[in-house]
Amino acid sequence: MIAYYIKLAALSIRRNPVLSTLMMAAIAVGIGAFMTMLTVHHIMSGNPVWWKNDVLYNVGLDTWNPDEPYYDERPELPPEQLTYRDAKALQESGIPAYKSYMFKVASVIQPDNEDVAPFIETGRMAFNDFFAMFDVPFLYGSAWPESSDRQDEFVVVLAKRTNDKVFGGENSVGESITIDGREYTVVGVTKEWDPRPKYYDLNNGPFQESEAFFLPAQLLETLEIQRSGNTNCWKPEDIQSFQDFLGSECTWIQYWVQLDTKAQQDSYRDFLGAYLQEQAKLGRSARPEQHLMATPEEWMEINEVVGDDNRVLVGLSALFLIVCLLNTVGLLLAKFLGRAGEISVRRALGASRSDIFRQQLVECGFIGLLGGVIGIGLSGLGLIAVKNMYRFEGSVMMDSEMIATAFVTAVIASIAAGLWPAWQICRVPPAGYLKTQ
Repeated sequence: MIAYYIKLAALSIRRNPVLSTLMMAAIAVGIGAFMTMLTVHHIMSGNPVWWKNDVLYNVGLDTWNPDEPYYDERPELPPEQLTYRDAKALQESGIPAYKSYMFKVASVIQPDNEDVAPFIETGRMAFNDFFAMFDVPFLYGSAWPESSDRQDEFVVVLAKRTNDKVFGGENSVGESITIDGREYTVVGVTKEWDPRPKYYDLNNGPFQESEAFFLPAQLLETLEIQRSGNTNCWKPEDIQSFQDFLGSECTWIQYWVQLDTKAQQDSYRDFLGAYLQEQAKLGRSARPEQHLMATPEEWMEINEVVGDDNRVLVGLSALFLIVCLLNTVGLLLAKFLGRAGEISVRRALGASRSDIFRQQLVECGFIGLLGGVIGIGLSGLGLIAVKNMYRFEGSVMMDSEMIATAFVTAVIASIAAGLWPAWQICRVPPAGYLKTQ
């Protein structure tokens, strides 16, 4: 019977295209607005590494100004980044399963291919644990060996988009690439990997694209590579050289660890407290009780990745969808009452009220499905419009979950909107209409 009802719905839409188009347009506009904001919220509130949420930790140490907290609103929190000397000291701990300090850089990539002009890209300096810790997938090769974390080895891991641009997508492992005038050997190429939000470096932008290349952090001091991320300092210091900067109290490095067991987690907390106590004895502004180990989910909450404005916009778009559905109720009632004569004949031929009711609801669902298709297209346009508002980099699209949600929402909403009009037409006495047929 469902197939028969769908056939009747298609015939009804063709017989009354104006009202049907208006209903589909109302549903499409409502779904388009609602799904645009819901998709943005979905992207912003997602946890790209949920399967490791209980073992990954962002590490924070409070070596900030003793007279003024880093966060005025939350004085118990340490700065969101570490000083270089602290990051280097933490890297010596053998407690974590994986550990890496990291920071953002920007460099000029010079392809050997004369048809490709030099271009500037952002990269990341880290340790080889970065790739295993964050489950970065590889297309070719692998991360650099541990030896590259202990001694200067000029190796690089490229992102797929960089490999596509420089090497035409071919396996470039073993090839050379020039970055900032120095040759590096490619040891690996990652697959498409662009976590949103970019949980491992929220302070430099939660919706920036993932890095185009990765270099060993060991090369920092040798090459005196300049960072391009946020840097925060709390006191004037006499910085005359790169080494002076590395030894300063400026915070600019992100630090993450993987602690697989509760014993590791407890030991690492004790280690952080002991380290800060030691630094305080050395005369630094260090508060042993104020260190942080935050899971990715906790870290995104602390940094307020999902703002109140986004939640408000989702609520307003839901209200707008309801308004569109109320308009659809009136249009459906007008359409159904316009077919009262036809429905009366069907009743006289033996169709029950429940048959008529189900057939009208199938038609509502069919209209909702078509409106949902249009609404998804409008959502795509809406996402382009809001991309700059939330400073998204790269493409912003609905994933399969959001597309399915759009269809389900459109169908359920249209059926809900059709309940009262369908019930009203079922209650119409057929006798009066049959006399006029």
